[in-house]
Amino acid sequence: MTKLSDRPNTALMVIDVQNGVVAEVHERDAVVANIAALVDKARDEGVPIVWVQHSDEQLQKGSEAWEYVPELKRREPEPLVHKSYADSFEDTDLEDVLAAAGIGRLVVAGAQTDECIRSTIHGAFVRGYDVTLVGDAHTTEDQSAWGAPTPDKVIAHTNLYWKYHTAPGRTAAVTESRDVTFAG
Repeated sequence: MTKLSDRPNTALMVIDVQNGVVAEVHERDAVVANIAALVDKARDEGVPIVWVQHSDEQLQKGSEAWEYVPELKRREPEPLVHKSYADSFEDTDLEDVLAAAGIGRLVVAGAQTDECIRSTIHGAFVRGYDVTLVGDAHTTEDQSAWGAPTPDKVIAHTNLYWKYHTAPGRTAAVTESRDVTFAG
């Protein structure tokens, strides 16, 4: 279990499911529906949900592109973490939010797989968190014109290597949204 032994709780982390981020992603509607189902399940079980929202020069704070997709509605008092780097921990209050809630395990969903998802799951893991990536609840856009693999391969590869990721005192896992358990 987590190296953060004084943090027994689990949270669902929803990363960057914003209009401008997911407009052209692979299987957008199915992934957003899976994330919405996870949000409902977390709320039903009283599991904290941490929302992460990116902004930068291309994704201006307050713009329509910056807003979360209409299918996902954050509720008060669910925390919202604003970020401007790929790793959701970098130059944000995320660690403070998680520490205050005693969270040592994260269940992660969102976008984009090859940028903010990978950076955040690695960032969490090296900080001592157990991290479960929801394999059918993250996505990315097609960057193959610039030499990247197609989105389906990026997603499959990320799921494959995270499933077998290891480190002392921490667990990494991949599960499908229908199989998510928020209990340790």
